[in-house]
Amino acid sequence: MLKYVLSLDQGTTSSRAIVFNKQGAIVSKAQFEYPQIYPKAGWVEHDPEEILKSQLRAVAEALIDGGIEAKDIAAIGITNQRETTVLWDKRTGKPIYNAIVWQCRRTAAMCEELKAEGLGDYIKEHTGLIIDAYFSATKIKWILDNVEGARELAAEGNLLFGTIDTWLIWNLTNGRVHVTDYSNASRTMLFDVDNLCWDKYLCEKLDIPMSILPRVAPSSEVYGAVAQGIPGIEALAGIPICAAIGDQPAALFGQACFKPGQAKNTYGTGCFLLMNTGKQRVQSKNNLVTGIAWGIGDEVYYNIEGSAFNAGSVIRWLRDELEMIQSAPECDKLAEEVPDSNGIYLVPAFTGLGAPYWDMYARGCIVGMTRGTNKRHICRAVLEAITYQMTDLLEAMKTDSGIELPELRVDGGASVSNIMMQIQADMIQTKVNRPKCVETTALGAAYLAGLAVGFWTSRDEIENIREVAKVFEPQMPKAERDKLYEGWKRAVERAKSWADRDE
Repeated sequence: MLKYVLSLDQGTTSSRAIVFNKQGAIVSKAQFEYPQIYPKAGWVEHDPEEILKSQLRAVAEALIDGGIEAKDIAAIGITNQRETTVLWDKRTGKPIYNAIVWQCRRTAAMCEELKAEGLGDYIKEHTGLIIDAYFSATKIKWILDNVEGARELAAEGNLLFGTIDTWLIWNLTNGRVHVTDYSNASRTMLFDVDNLCWDKYLCEKLDIPMSILPRVAPSSEVYGAVAQGIPGIEALAGIPICAAIGDQPAALFGQACFKPGQAKNTYGTGCFLLMNTGKQRVQSKNNLVTGIAWGIGDEVYYNIEGSAFNAGSVIRWLRDELEMIQSAPECDKLAEEVPDSNGIYLVPAFTGLGAPYWDMYARGCIVGMTRGTNKRHICRAVLEAITYQMTDLLEAMKTDSGIELPELRVDGGASVSNIMMQIQADMIQTKVNRPKCVETTALGAAYLAGLAVGFWTSRDEIENIREVAKVFEPQMPKAERDKLYEGWKRAVERAKSWADRDE
């Protein structure tokens, strides 16, 4: 009898492999970080081959550590950092350039040109997105325009594009399967989310050959199987790969937000708030984006989304760049030693501001410092900044949807912070619900893979599995909350459009 589902969770800073059992509990997991590459200010890259190596290493270690035999695994699901872009030579399997990461701002000027051409309304209507360097389309164009021989390879039919799910599936199947799912395709700024196809007009406008694009499929479907002889995971040959979904809709699924109006926020590298809007797409009037959450069979579910680019990465910045803390828990400990941030606000616009501001030129700042400011206040301000950003997103989402949330479901690495979750409940004046398993991104991919092969029989079964660890109730008086939030809004104004637009 098959006992497990294996989830590959390929994130912005690390690759993880997690094995889940029938109850949705973690049996084994492994994680390996890989290098972040910053060639210029505002540029962010990854080595696609390092991503692959770290992911295979994580799979191998998770199986060994858990004493898990390949014959007990029913299926493999993949979830991934979404907009990150890879182009490779399909003959050699070698990338022609580093992966351009979703955080990268190098194509900001290109985006301004697209706006000047009047493409904004068309892109919003057909793709559900706002023109921004965040999404894959301008990254693809940059590689085609700037890497020698790229367009020639494409003209010969020997160039392939993929987001990270596509890159992993292509390698795991030894080049037999070139596919992505609806959720990832809907983040490229090239996909018609109503007609479920690549948009020919946009591809022509950006001079992107449609021949390089992968097949787009539902998020829960058998795409292929692990090929023979994949280094380090040879025993998995023949296991079906049957789910692909972007990390944020994966977390929405993993949180069992199956009904329209249910929402979750993931505190990962960035901060990502998604609400299930069912089988209907909601057009945002408040600078949020819409897309496809997942497809299962003939059913497609949509979501409305707001993203803040820097959340958990701000804590990492405290640790690695400022060397103010040695670990993430230390940030909590220091923040708990003071009653507030002593009037300071930190705006972590290191790579611009995402929703609802969409300012590619904003940069980070700390305002309100006095001689009495110390590192405890800065740690507290970091945690508060993450919650303020999420509050911005939720306020816009409530206006768009007309829905007052009864609760917010939370997950992601930083959601383990009790002090931050309490601050969050205070800021949104709504219950914050944290599940026992906060690895909901990987869990969502596992659920979708399991559904594809009958390991789980229905969404009702999955919903009954979810267990709550802690619920945080608002404690701060609304007047105090409103005063703090107004200060945040003023601080954001200081950060807007700080960088030179000609850089």
